[in-house]
Amino acid sequence: MTRRTWIPITAAAAVVVAVGVALVAVRPWSDAVPQAGATSSVTSSPAPDVDRSAAELRQDFLDDYVQDGRVVRTDQGGDTVSEGQAYGLLIAYADDDRATFGDIWSWTKRHLVTDDDLLAWRWTPEVGVVDGQSASDADLDAARALVLAGDRWGDERYTAAGRAMASAILEHETAETDLGTILLPGPWADTEPYRYDASYASPAAFRVLERATGDRRWAELTEGSRAVTAAVLDVSDLPSDWSQVHADGTVEPMPANGDQGSVVYGWDAMRLPLRYAEACSAEDRTLAGSIAPTLRRSTELAAQLDLGGTAVTGDTSALAYAARAAAEHAAGSSAAASADLRRMDRTSATTPTYYGDAWAALGATMLTSDVLGGCATDAGGAS
Repeated sequence: MTRRTWIPITAAAAVVVAVGVALVAVRPWSDAVPQAGATSSVTSSPAPDVDRSAAELRQDFLDDYVQDGRVVRTDQGGDTVSEGQAYGLLIAYADDDRATFGDIWSWTKRHLVTDDDLLAWRWTPEVGVVDGQSASDADLDAARALVLAGDRWGDERYTAAGRAMASAILEHETAETDLGTILLPGPWADTEPYRYDASYASPAAFRVLERATGDRRWAELTEGSRAVTAAVLDVSDLPSDWSQVHADGTVEPMPANGDQGSVVYGWDAMRLPLRYAEACSAEDRTLAGSIAPTLRRSTELAAQLDLGGTAVTGDTSALAYAARAAAEHAAGSSAAASADLRRMDRTSATTPTYYGDAWAALGATMLTSDVLGGCATDAGGAS
């Protein structure tokens, strides 16, 4: 399956969400690729007693995964994906590490930026770009980091690159539905019913880019994304990794591969509460907080749950705890959020992985500061 070919499923098929067999983490357009080393067993030996700050988590990520400007998925064969470069840019910016930011952007611009100002998805040392299609979550995070950096450091090169990428996102990675403008996962998903990943949308990033460009279409994208996310959460207690959205606004959960597998709350969907908890709108933060009651059912969290909150794997992930911390924070439960940030840190320390460590650094940053342009610290939970 490629990113341009996937098979829509019927609502009846999509409703098979209550029982599950653990999926390997995949991109919906590719063959299944295991998240090697991305999880740890919930029955493993106790984690070390660590309590790293957001700054320490950021520095550890940069030290462990950035090599000459390339963010290396060391636990997944040593390749690089656009999402990783974007995470590196956000983390370096938040750490006020101008040199590392410059190295990451230089590598990204040299190897991944396409003629349409978006980012090719995957690169390997052996081949170079092996998948030239873009993924909008990476494009959005990178554009956000670039305009923030340009503003903070007075570097027009970053500002111009961020604005160009922002314009390309609006031009190539959005669609109109009866619910409003939505963010497509990439230009390859431009056929209705639209492939949709609610965790790609970032209200804070939309706000940053609207301010940087003056383009009101970002406000329209904020509103449309909120409507679709609400629709996703109306269908089930937890959001699914992937959905399909019809032109009339109908939303159906679906497997990552489009036509097979289980529908789960996992590697993708766990980013949704983090994206929405840092939003500057109470309506958006309320969406993040709405899943907290379901996630409270068990102190220990698995890396994948069915949409009712039952574990479908014996593995866990730092991202799972970062996500619940965000939901608790948005719901106004600061003590519970802090406890989950500590669980996130312990899980990350026990089984360090590229993806888990990236979201440990980003999650702690998003929930404890406004450096990335969000409002989690000012909001104090949903209102």
